[in-house]
Amino acid sequence: MNDTFLKACRGEDVSYTPIWIMRQAGRYLPEYRAVRGKADFLTMCKTPGLAAEVTLQPIDILKVDAAILFSDILIPCEAMGQGLEFHEGKGPLLAPAIRDEETVRRLSVPDPEDKMRFVMDAVRLLRKELSGRVPLIGFAGAPFTTATYMIEGGTSKNFLNTKRMIYENPALYKTFMDKVTATITEYLKAQIAAGAQAVQIFDTWGGIFSPADFREHALSYVKMIIRNLKEWMLSRGETVPVIYFVGETAGLLEEIRTSGADVFGVDWRIDLDSAAARLGNDVVVQGNLDPLSLFLPVNKIEERVKDVLRRGASARGHIFNLGHGVVPQTPPENVVALVEMVHRLSKK
Repeated sequence: MNDTFLKACRGEDVSYTPIWIMRQAGRYLPEYRAVRGKADFLTMCKTPGLAAEVTLQPIDILKVDAAILFSDILIPCEAMGQGLEFHEGKGPLLAPAIRDEETVRRLSVPDPEDKMRFVMDAVRLLRKELSGRVPLIGFAGAPFTTATYMIEGGTSKNFLNTKRMIYENPALYKTFMDKVTATITEYLKAQIAAGAQAVQIFDTWGGIFSPADFREHALSYVKMIIRNLKEWMLSRGETVPVIYFVGETAGLLEEIRTSGADVFGVDWRIDLDSAAARLGNDVVVQGNLDPLSLFLPVNKIEERVKDVLRRGASARGHIFNLGHGVVPQTPPENVVALVEMVHRLSKK
């Protein structure tokens, strides 16, 4: 069994720096596109066999050190009672947008094994098919990032409706966020119970806030989830690492370090050693190569990999990753080369 990733999550000594990649199962891989040709994106997410198939592809093709469940952070939105559709070129569409007391009232906190059983079935199937080759990472969107999609009805450039709710109707925002937080907490528990060996909380849009607003309107809910998860795991005698990733990390590091997470995902807008120093050098960091640097010539990619590895060595532990997800146009051969470089250059 390759447990290098889990050892790194715990800050233990490892023989090389482990690597996995956000969106490692995706459209840049011809093998993924072949499966995608058979079903639309949401159908793939909801069909355990298809979700497992594309989750496994990067393990065989890239030789990464962890698998991450193929799914989407918006799956819980539909389970709560909001309509969810994905359209090519438009991104997700969620309706009705959650902007008033009535739409908030209608939302439920679902039983994940009832409303999202297909996710847990995929986790169970993957644990069986992985057979210990590498660990399996489960995930969810952070409450704030999830809420932005639900309030805006999709993606947004300025998050006008979200911030208006926060500033104009804070009581409604809190009622709404309490439901979202409870849903995500139970969802992550269900993934762990089904067999996820680590979980990542994605706060992609957390960086739109000032530090004070981030603490109050985003981080406070993440802290609730992590505290609840750890108490629940303790009662079961389990220790599953929790990774917290925030987009546009640099301005929020002092806040992020109070989250209770075991591993801190860092984007590419700050040097990893600077981030580690501000987080505290006793932490485990994950990151942080710019995803678009994978369009460089291979020798130039190697220079950047060396730099990230050197900077990551200042932390107690380092898991190599991109600073965000691999983009669909990325040459697959460069991603294969990246994984090989990380393994070769970090080997002790």
